[in-house]
Amino acid sequence: MLSIKKSVIALSMVAFGGQALAHGHHSHGPALSQMEQKAAVGEFDNKDVKDRQLTDWDGVWESVYPLLEQGKLDPVFAKKAQKDGHKTVDEIKAYYRKGYATDINRLEIEDGVIAFYRGDSVASCHYSYAGHKILTYVSGKKGVRYLFECRDTNTKAPKYVQFSDHIIAPRKSSHFHIFTGNISQEALLKEMDNWPTYYPWQLTQQQVVDEMLHH
Repeated sequence: MLSIKKSVIALSMVAFGGQALAHGHHSHGPALSQMEQKAAVGEFDNKDVKDRQLTDWDGVWESVYPLLEQGKLDPVFAKKAQKDGHKTVDEIKAYYRKGYATDINRLEIEDGVIAFYRGDSVASCHYSYAGHKILTYVSGKKGVRYLFECRDTNTKAPKYVQFSDHIIAPRKSSHFHIFTGNISQEALLKEMDNWPTYYPWQLTQQQVVDEMLHH
């Protein structure tokens, strides 16, 4: 168990229900540079990709999968369908249902440790940085996975973890996709269909929807 806001979490941990802490809109910090904006949509020079520390993902994070299951993200899928022009809302929702699917409802990251919450159980490990990999997708867009490794053989936490958050250099993450597994980093790099996605736990459900609509 990590110490981040521990007493607050113990008192009021409801999925995206931290109403009291969610004042106004979520701040992303300094405005994005033109390079960062392009990187966010998968366009960047490989030379601009930099190593990052796990501290970029410090915090308490909640899976968006329950929001999808509850129908809360339907406005997001409707907007994506409108923008796409080819796929139906149901097709887009099916794609994201597969993408967001996870049984890890919450993550806590602090002091190099990632704690994974599945229902009432928790598994944690201290993770070491294992470099980054630049991927080129079928669409021609690119992405960066930041790789971390757990060396504790006595934990049920995944051995390999990869973060992808549309950021290519040191900067605090505002949401991210995570890939976890126990086979190898190489095997995880091939995973393109399932990318569990997390937002700060103190955001309200409506704020998460707003973030996604403007993402």
